[in-house]
Amino acid sequence: MEPGGLEWLLVPMQQLVSWGAAGAMVFGGVVPYIPQYRDIRRTQNADGFSSYVCLVLLVANILRILFWFGRRFESPLLWQSIIMIITMLLMLKLCTEVRVSNELNVKRRSFADFDLNYFWHWSKFTDYVQCVLTFTGVTGYITYLWLDSSLFVETLGFLAVFTEAMLGVPQLYCNYQNRSTEGMSIKMVLMWTSGDTFKTVYFILNQAPFQFSICGLLQVFVDIAILLQVYLYSHYPQKPVSHTAHPASTKAL
Repeated sequence: MEPGGLEWLLVPMQQLVSWGAAGAMVFGGVVPYIPQYRDIRRTQNADGFSSYVCLVLLVANILRILFWFGRRFESPLLWQSIIMIITMLLMLKLCTEVRVSNELNVKRRSFADFDLNYFWHWSKFTDYVQCVLTFTGVTGYITYLWLDSSLFVETLGFLAVFTEAMLGVPQLYCNYQNRSTEGMSIKMVLMWTSGDTFKTVYFILNQAPFQFSICGLLQVFVDIAILLQVYLYSHYPQKPVSHTAHPASTKAL
């Protein structure tokens, strides 16, 4: 059979692989949070999960969407950001409901209080939505004013991917404070690691903006550090780090 005779099979196969990779990029990022969501819902306890993970991803993906208006990148990455924002809002809603239901005689806090001591530790999910909308409005307006500046656009892109690269840091710190990874879904972290590795390779092969590839590698290193914590705290149990915390501490959410 002549080499050209296989083109009718190779072309659709290549197209399927391309669609599969794009689909994995769009939805693969949210898959790690499914086991964590189910664990929190089952145990009605969100102590082991840091809600700052949601904050990091919300900020990163809002900035990435704004970056798209200044420098168009592949559509799967744009849709990934939209899906991730929805997912993080759902995670926040569950964590807030669980935390508030477990709190007794604690003063309710709201976004309108403008109390930095209780930032991202509010009592209602609507407060988080107000904060996200405010951030989106302010950054969106600034982006509109400076959209013609290539320096601003490139800086915006770097901030987006660098913020996302810091995704695991809140969880890393939360584990360090607790001296334990109890309550954190190990499946989630394993999926983070595999997903971030795939994503970084995808960035490199598809010649995405260089900021994406560099920060993707950083994200993989943070994931590995969390997995090392899992090993360390499971084999060498330690006492939690003593620290002053208010009723809505990072550990509580």
